[in-house]
Amino acid sequence: MATKWLLSSIGLVLSVLSAAAQSQRPQLSNPSLQPVLAHYAATTERIAVDCVSTARTLQQAILLLIQEPSANRLDEARTAWRAARIPYCQLEATRFYEGPIDRFESFINAWPVDERYIDAVEGEPNVGLIHRTTDYPILTKDVLVGLNEHEGKRNISTGFHAIEFLLWGQDTRKDGPGQRPYTDFLPPSPHHDRRATYLRIIAALLIEHLEWIHSEWAPDKPGNYRSLFLSMEPSQALAKVLKGLGTLTGPELAGERLGVAYETREQEDEHSCFSDNTQADLVQNVVGLSTLYFGKYPPTDGTTSDTPSIHSVFKAYHADSANRLNTAWSQALEAVKQIPHPFDQAVLGPNDGPSRRAVKQAIRSLWSVSDQLAKSAAELGLKLKL
Repeated sequence: MATKWLLSSIGLVLSVLSAAAQSQRPQLSNPSLQPVLAHYAATTERIAVDCVSTARTLQQAILLLIQEPSANRLDEARTAWRAARIPYCQLEATRFYEGPIDRFESFINAWPVDERYIDAVEGEPNVGLIHRTTDYPILTKDVLVGLNEHEGKRNISTGFHAIEFLLWGQDTRKDGPGQRPYTDFLPPSPHHDRRATYLRIIAALLIEHLEWIHSEWAPDKPGNYRSLFLSMEPSQALAKVLKGLGTLTGPELAGERLGVAYETREQEDEHSCFSDNTQADLVQNVVGLSTLYFGKYPPTDGTTSDTPSIHSVFKAYHADSANRLNTAWSQALEAVKQIPHPFDQAVLGPNDGPSRRAVKQAIRSLWSVSDQLAKSAAELGLKLKL
């Protein structure tokens, strides 16, 4: 049922986007788009800087936890993980058009995670890569990278959600996140040393991948993605950006991250299921989308409405589209904020209950943004390559 619903929803938005591609309206003025694209690239680079910075803070907290495990140090590592999620969820607004983030996304934010692939779970104390000492006697970066999504999309061995599982453990509770004890990193916990090694390696890998993404958006680096992006035919580059915004908003957020969990009511279909951070992730995804649309980062930095942004393009060429999108973004952000925490409990209960209604409204609001982006692109005569 969930798959059928998702495919139907994706088909709807793709049909609208295909119609946009057939528009014969005059193309935009390339000179007017150059400042918009340059500002988009600069904003993306600023978000990427924060991704690297917060990931380094997370790594330091993890190293302290490994060095001297304690309840306080485990809490500090969890806090640092949540903080690192904020800029990364915003950076996801640059996905789905073959940009830098798409190269390593499967190593950074792939989900859902089969916990049994990494470590012991309730009732199965000897499963997972951490306990497979015969198959993998030495855990290394190359080993864990090679095993990511090996023989299955749920076989996640690296990235945010692998780190999340090692910090929180399984979430078997209705009233909170997972409760992994800090003693899992101390003897006599089986393979506590391999668990610490595993966590240290994937924390370093996270930084390595985020640093590469940042380098591709860094200014004044001939041959990197930013230089290629700014040398593209401007309307083509803008179409890529709009494709990314529309795909993350509709098929990914409304479809995969909200719609599937709404239909299945399964905790395993929740994005950040071990930490119960899903609702915060969703909010930051929408913040990132609107940030890159309006060209304001951070949202409180005092940037004026004259900022060269995608919104300014729509406002100049089709004011009605700009107004409709402005309203749609606001409604989507508010709808996502209204989803009760924790998300895994919000998707339960009767369809006419307040929690399920809130999730359903968020789904509708996000699809509305995606549909409106497609229609607005058509009004500007953009050809979107799907």
